[in-house]
Order: sequence, then structure tokens, then C-alpha cells
Amino acid sequence: MPAKLLFQEDSYLREFESVVTRIDGNKVFLQATAFHPRPAGGLDADKGKLIVENGVALEVVDTVLDNGDVAHIVEGDLSNVKPGMKVRGIIDWERRYRMMQLHTASHILAAVLYNKYGARVTGGHISPDMARDDFEIQVEDWKKAIMEAVDETNSIIKRCIEVKVYWLPREEALRIPGIVKLADRLPPEVDRLRIVEIPGIDIQADGGPHVKNTCEIPGIEVVRLESRGRRRKRVYYRLVSD
Repeated sequence: MPAKLLFQEDSYLREFESVVTRIDGNKVFLQATAFHPRPAGGLDADKGKLIVENGVALEVVDTVLDNGDVAHIVEGDLSNVKPGMKVRGIIDWERRYRMMQLHTASHILAAVLYNKYGARVTGGHISPDMARDDFEIQVEDWKKAIMEAVDETNSIIKRCIEVKVYWLPREEALRIPGIVKLADRLPPEVDRLRIVEIPGIDIQADGGPHVKNTCEIPGIEVVRLESRGRRRKRVYYRLVSD
């Protein structure tokens, strides 16, 4: 059975207890995990540590989706680590939290561009230091449109809006206008969808970690803009320095 994704219930979980289910080379699989795997949701992978009950400490250098399960790529001696052993997972919190801030900001930016121009997301990636979003935007001065959308995003962030996370039956969720802002892609074929809502601003089907309130985000600033073709206009942005 695939690992239970603890970050979907509590994005602020920094440490957790679990059990090793199997080991494959340098991959450790657990019953439950708070580590967010790449490439899910466009976020980079969580890193951190696994402390095994026998005292073995393993460095988690990557976390990836692996045939529907979560593989923790580790460095360390696995010779004395066996299925059934208890482990304590420790998330690299600074890394994770910056991605949570950028992730929530990306939802706001996408909502602003979708509501104003019908622009849909055609790709993206979030790392701790920078986010990249590609938009299908059909306006002549697309650079001005994106810059204005970033300004509006920052204004929304300052309103300190609570971010709500809940689950809905798939059919009910897909009836909500704008629930999918990804071009040419629908959410996974599951019975229930995890919904992330920023009331009055955005509502999306989304499985990744987010902040609880928009005012936890210091704001975003554009690093550069690129045209990647007729359908793809790219914006790179980062968190505003404190």
C-alpha cells in the first residue's frame, strides 16, 4: 500500500513517526510520510533526515514518486535497516516553508491571470529559491499583464486571507468553475479531490503543502520574463527579502 501523505493533512508537520515498509537500493519506503515528493504539484522535493529506532541516521537527499509510492532517497548505511523498523522523519523546514510560501503565491498569481485574461497554466516549478510559471495568455503586451498581475498578487497577499484545505467528491469538485487552471490536464482519477481555497480569490484541486494565511508570504518579485512560444509566456519570481 502506498504511503499515507501526512503533508496533505498538516502542511506544518515538521517531524513524524512511521514504519519502514521496504527498501530498494538507496530508496526507503514508509507507511506514512510528511516528505513531499517531486514532481508532484510542480514542487521540488523535500529533504531532511530519517532516524531509525536502532539509532541509524539517514540523510534524505531527495524524495520522488515511485510507481504510486514515495521513495526517500537516502545517504547512509542501510545494512541494519529492515522493514518493520520504526523511524522518525525530520523535514528540512526552512526549505519546505519557502516552497509553501511560493506555492500559495503561485495560486494567487494564477487566479489573477485566469480571472482577467482566461490565462491557464501550461507548466511550472517551485524550488525554495525561485518559482517558474508558464501561462497561456493571449494579450499583446503580455509582459505588462504579468507585471500588473504580480502587483495585484502582492496586494492580495497583504489582506491576510485564511487558506482553507478540504476534500470533495471528484464529480462535485469538477463542477466548480475554475477548479482546474492547468491547460490540457485534469486532476488524477480518484474518488475525492483535495481542494485548496483562498476565499474570494481562488479555488483549485491541489495535493501540495500551503501556508495557512496569505500574510505569511512576504510578497513576490519578478526575476525575469520570457516568451517560450505562442502559447507559453514564462515568469520567474522569488520571495521578497525580509
